[in-house]
Amino acid sequence: MIFSMTGYAVKTLDFESGTLQLEFKSVNSRYLDFHFRIAEDFRSLEIPLRELLSSRLSRGKIECRLGFNSGAAKADQLQLNQDLFTTLKALNDNVISQMPEAKALSVSDILRWPGMFGDQSIDFAAIGPQVMALAREVLEEFSESRAREGKKLAEMIVDRTNSIREIVRQVAPRIPEAQALFTDKLRQRLQDALGNSGNEDRILQEVAVFATRIDVAEELTRLNAHLDEVERVIKKGGACGKRLDFLMQELNREANTLGSKSAITEVSQAAMDLKLLIEQMREQIQNLE
Repeated sequence: MIFSMTGYAVKTLDFESGTLQLEFKSVNSRYLDFHFRIAEDFRSLEIPLRELLSSRLSRGKIECRLGFNSGAAKADQLQLNQDLFTTLKALNDNVISQMPEAKALSVSDILRWPGMFGDQSIDFAAIGPQVMALAREVLEEFSESRAREGKKLAEMIVDRTNSIREIVRQVAPRIPEAQALFTDKLRQRLQDALGNSGNEDRILQEVAVFATRIDVAEELTRLNAHLDEVERVIKKGGACGKRLDFLMQELNREANTLGSKSAITEVSQAAMDLKLLIEQMREQIQNLE
């Protein structure tokens, strides 16, 4: 299976005290690069999350967002801390008796008093295992999204590979005949230019050297060999982006050489078409893990 470096997944988990949201998203990068945006209460989970992601990912700029939104308390949870309330009332009455001008505590003051509804703090450490369980679920969806994108990219690469093979298949039979005609014309021009004083052996030598220079059989062989390797790498799957990127450089080199050795219009046009297809492949391969 081939994975794209582009992916996205998000999940939420509800608690009585609020809602947890975990989000993974990624774009292409030369290396594995993590960016964590985690609520301070969950900062201790950054290392376990990093280890979890590293176990499944090898390249890409990965952003992890972990947040917690506290929920409003339910009506049946709103019970006054009777001991605290009694203490506040006694203190309020004592202050008023000694300072009649003082303002008594209002209902709002009492309800906002810390601890008036008991201990409503959240034990974030206790829900750590649930957060990691949620992270594994999100990572699974995240990997599936990267796999779907990777499959599309692989199909595109195979399609372009087939197109390159078709161009080579069409132009290859024309090359020997065209090169023979071209060298014959060159021989005739040399003979016309040199006239009777021309050295036939020298002419044949120059023609032979030129024929060698425009011979593209080796380039076509290497081109097909690189295409075979591209298909092999795609079929094998895994983290293959760097390998395919290298193969694109090699294919482009052969296409350039093919164009520079061209002796006929068909080969020049084929070289341009090849470079276009190779560039399309290279752009998409930049997104593969």
